[in-house]
Amino acid sequence: MNAIPANTLIFAVVLIVAVGAIVAWVVMQRQRTQRLQQRFGPEYTRTVDEFGGRTRAEAELTRREQRVARLNITPLAPADAARFSQAWNALQSRFIDNPKGVVGQADHLVRELMVKRGYPMGDFERRAADISVDHPGVVTTYRAAQAIAVREDRGEADTEELRQAVVHYRTLFDELLEVKPTSTAHTSAGPTPVHS
Repeated sequence: MNAIPANTLIFAVVLIVAVGAIVAWVVMQRQRTQRLQQRFGPEYTRTVDEFGGRTRAEAELTRREQRVARLNITPLAPADAARFSQAWNALQSRFIDNPKGVVGQADHLVRELMVKRGYPMGDFERRAADISVDHPGVVTTYRAAQAIAVREDRGEADTEELRQAVVHYRTLFDELLEVKPTSTAHTSAGPTPVHS
């Protein structure tokens, strides 16, 4: 019988290990992609488009996750939630008389709520990126509200667009209005109801 040369055997083992490592890497990348797609939803696709490819987009989304993990995001105390709900209801009641002013006030109230929860106040894109980590379902509406607010600043938004911006801000507002339970007697009641 012919013996297999030692060099050939070593080469075969190295080749098997290399193929195994490549397969493991590909599987891990697919799992990462699936996890990010599930976590970020439509924001994943938007980020891929913005960054021009999956690899750069996934690196950005991972950086967002890491950045937000370092933040101290906390739910609201019931008293704070009630105060914010009352402020929103008052803001909403002023829409008919001052739709342009209400859009700016809605943006301001959402920012105030974000600060109270622990989100840093950078530029809009940073705020939207931070929101996308824990609230990916509403970041698209936040971007839409901001786009209308910018159009309104230029005098280009009509009343229906302003109404839509307030609805978009309200969607984010409701999502951010998480309440910290104070006792078992109050936990079933939840936050103060807020209606559009």
